[in-house]
Amino acid sequence: MPANVEVGTEIPPFVVERVNTEKMKTVAALLHDPNPIHWDLESVARLGMGDRPVNQGPNNMGYIVNMLSAWAGDPGKLRRLRVRFLGNVFGGDRVVARGTVKAVREEGGERLADLDVVLERGEDTVLAGEATVALG
Repeated sequence: MPANVEVGTEIPPFVVERVNTEKMKTVAALLHDPNPIHWDLESVARLGMGDRPVNQGPNNMGYIVNMLSAWAGDPGKLRRLRVRFLGNVFGGDRVVARGTVKAVREEGGERLADLDVVLERGEDTVLAGEATVALG
């Protein structure tokens, strides 16, 4: 993490070149997620959602966490994350997690950065929110 974090600092993006459909099946099993849109293409088509499986929300949020953890140098420095899910990510999609510092402050003897975060799929923002990361 750069030492001179200030308002407007853009943190390095986290890029997933191709969302892996096999990993969706594994995550669905681990989460005991019974929704077939994550692995059954007939269900996806029947619901009018296209012809590719839909990635789980926790996976999409995880891309944001990966970006913040890489920037902070330690996942334990993530203090808060609040997001809204705005769209779907499908198997094979390329997604980019981005973050911009909107405030730097002290709280409880700790220097913190508040960030706006997004997950983009092409031109679409599919997840947006705010995060707080401990600096230093």
